[in-house]
Amino acid sequence: MKTEQLSPTSFQQISNTLAEELNRQIIVILDFGSQYSELIARRVREVEVYSEVLSYCTTADVIRQLSPKGIILSGGPNSIYEDDVPQCDPKIWDLEIPILGVCYGMHLMVQQLGGEVAKTQRGEYGKASLHIDDFTNLLTDIENGTTMWMSHGDSVIQMPSGFELLAHTENTPYAAIANHEKKLYGVQFHPEVAHSVGGLSLISNFVHHICECKPTWTTTAFVEEAIREIRGRVGNEQVLLALSGGVDSSALAFLMHKAIGNQLTCVFIDQGFMRKHEPERLLKLFKEQFHIPVEYVDAGAHFLTALAGVTEPEKKRRIIGHEFIHVFEEVSKRLGPFDYLAQGTLYPDVIESADTNVDPQTGERVAMKIKSHHNVGGLPKDLRFKLVEPLRKLFKDEVRKVGRSLGLPEEIVQRQPFPGPGLAIRIIGEVTAERLNILRDADLIVRQEINKHGLYNECWQAFAVLLPIRSVGVMGDRRTYAHPIVLRIVTSEDGMTADWARVPYNLLEVISNRIVNEVKGVNRVVYDITSKPPGTIEWE
Repeated sequence: MKTEQLSPTSFQQISNTLAEELNRQIIVILDFGSQYSELIARRVREVEVYSEVLSYCTTADVIRQLSPKGIILSGGPNSIYEDDVPQCDPKIWDLEIPILGVCYGMHLMVQQLGGEVAKTQRGEYGKASLHIDDFTNLLTDIENGTTMWMSHGDSVIQMPSGFELLAHTENTPYAAIANHEKKLYGVQFHPEVAHSVGGLSLISNFVHHICECKPTWTTTAFVEEAIREIRGRVGNEQVLLALSGGVDSSALAFLMHKAIGNQLTCVFIDQGFMRKHEPERLLKLFKEQFHIPVEYVDAGAHFLTALAGVTEPEKKRRIIGHEFIHVFEEVSKRLGPFDYLAQGTLYPDVIESADTNVDPQTGERVAMKIKSHHNVGGLPKDLRFKLVEPLRKLFKDEVRKVGRSLGLPEEIVQRQPFPGPGLAIRIIGEVTAERLNILRDADLIVRQEINKHGLYNECWQAFAVLLPIRSVGVMGDRRTYAHPIVLRIVTSEDGMTADWARVPYNLLEVISNRIVNEVKGVNRVVYDITSKPPGTIEWE
């Protein structure tokens, strides 16, 4: 039995089904390669309207079949006048559907409709005060002079026929424009980012007032529809679920159990890369508190052998993904048979593995892969299971809401994200038993002190990274030559972007002192102050 791939036809059918269930309250985002495209989708969902990110190649005919209430054109890294830049189907302007172009999306709108865009002598990056010329529709209730986030080197210098000026900034004469009659709008700034103070209000104005969407994208609506889709897809067949103990797999387990009951078998494969004491805690919670049976498989030695000598990050992920599935296949033969494998894949996993920007007609991938996630890019082509991934279109904050609605306790709902490959990708270089022990001890100290200082829920993630180098130190009047530990503590809303946490110096001092004094093999602690982008949250 081969992997069941999501074909262009089935993708469209799923979107149609979901749209029908939500009374056609759907906003389509056409992605032109912006790092913020999925953030736009998340903001639309924050105002309780379902959104779907599609490739910029998606034809007007396909969009028409989806019957969206509105379209948003994302920004992108290209200049509109470069060769072979991404272009949308010009027929979308005739769909009589409200359209909002953001940054590059605005430039594309202007150019295709007869206006003019040119490279500016002075780019505009960062915060800018928005001076509003017309408060109608899009900018209703937006405060004059509010801060919006700019990131552009091109600007509109002539509006197309029928367009009016809505707002300007000191450096951008056409910061927001509109054709009210055709409901076409363009903004030079990025309303989706947190730095844009009135950004969410603008998106709400477009979605609710201009597109006339109703707030139907709620946790209750998602859970009810997900249960229907799971039952319809799985039928009477048996499902194997990879349980990790995180909010994603735990929410998935609760959702699947509610949908199909004893057709579900949860298996926890301890690949040896979990944090200290986590396997024991997980088994106790699910068996004693949740009364959901879990099959425990100790495969630590197997995974260590498979990774022996491997240092390249992508290769690590692929090996872990392959071995994970192979172990599952062995378990399934012993406990099964099983037809489906349930996974807690989320939207950011798909996005960073470049598996979301796909032309529904040609299957062409648009985005550049950042890294393979073990449950997306690391799966073998000859996978013997069909996949069921009901959380695939959710962001982390949405999963937390779903988890709460299903009765998950806060200690799991608020659990910080932990990568599927576990500590294996927090050890830079080869993964060995010795290095795992060092990192586990250091990581435990980080978590203990973050908790003790009441900052656990204030951080998106707080963890330790072990580097493969050694440095000289002095301990007890003796020279040491040991590993450095990197502290990585970040804040984020959804994991798509992140900033390093400005934690108190005294906390960093306590963590550093404890690690150096208590963890054998470490003599130095450093703090990573890189945001995402340009870095990623994990080091591999």
